[in-house]
Amino acid sequence: MENLVNPVPSTFVTNGGKTTLAKNLQKFLPNCSVISQDHFFKPESEIETDKNGFLQYDVLEALNMEQMMSAISCWMESPGHPVGPTGQGSAGDIPILIIEGFLLFNYKPLDTIWNRSYFLTIPYEECKKRRSTRVYEPPDPPGYFDSHVWPMYLKHRQEVEDDVTWEIVYLDGTKSEEALVSQVYEDVIQELAKHKGLQETA
Repeated sequence: MENLVNPVPSTFVTNGGKTTLAKNLQKFLPNCSVISQDHFFKPESEIETDKNGFLQYDVLEALNMEQMMSAISCWMESPGHPVGPTGQGSAGDIPILIIEGFLLFNYKPLDTIWNRSYFLTIPYEECKKRRSTRVYEPPDPPGYFDSHVWPMYLKHRQEVEDDVTWEIVYLDGTKSEEALVSQVYEDVIQELAKHKGLQETA
């Protein structure tokens, strides 16, 4: 059975709404699993610091990407085998894997697996506001957002805009959860229809 790998979405910025969107989509999409990049952070003791003493969490080196790739490979070898809670579905449904994270499109080994790609964006002020309402362990030191988090987002987004050659759908992260879910859900359903059509004619 053909499977659909569908990253939703890679925001490259904290508090953009990617995890919420992925979980909401999973409720509505049949036979759907989610892998989150946030689950693959290395221990704090292995995170480097910059010249200001800020922990460098917003870089690929802070993540165990080999473990993440292993989890993705395991799912692709046995599509539909859950890697966590899954959406309801029947045996005839095409398995869907949503991969959500903040540095997906900057990791070259993932380049060839995407069926659909989404990038949630939010402006500086909204991002900073959302970040201030979250509790992190370790907590953000004063100045961390302006000196590290936002500059790294701008850097990684520029890399994507310069290097990515496939289509990315940019989403407005200030829209309501319902509007975002509806937009991506309809797009994924269309993609599923294409895959089912190809299976039927094969």
